[in-house]
Amino acid sequence: MTVYVGERVSDGARVQVDGRPLDPRSDLKAISANGFEWTYEGGGPAQLALALLAHHLNDGAAALRLYQAFMRQVVANLDNEWTLTGEEIDAALGRLEPAGTGGQR
Repeated sequence: MTVYVGERVSDGARVQVDGRPLDPRSDLKAISANGFEWTYEGGGPAQLALALLAHHLNDGAAALRLYQAFMRQVVANLDNEWTLTGEEIDAALGRLEPAGTGGQR
């Protein structure tokens, strides 16, 4: 089971996947020059959402389609220290609201 862990450290925020640093996937889209962040909506959380999805889905195109909604509905609501499993990401993806629907489908 893949496990993603985020924590605040003295020099910023650190995110690991199975004990190794998570690649920010700036090759797909450079959103934040300041690295990962969470607990709000913005560039750092968007970069984290993209990186999490790109790693989890192993599909850059899908990650690019989904990262904004995932950032708003998942990453912006993470605690200062958090853990997400692959199964939890799959469950969150199943609950994503399409952008601009206001919760209506």
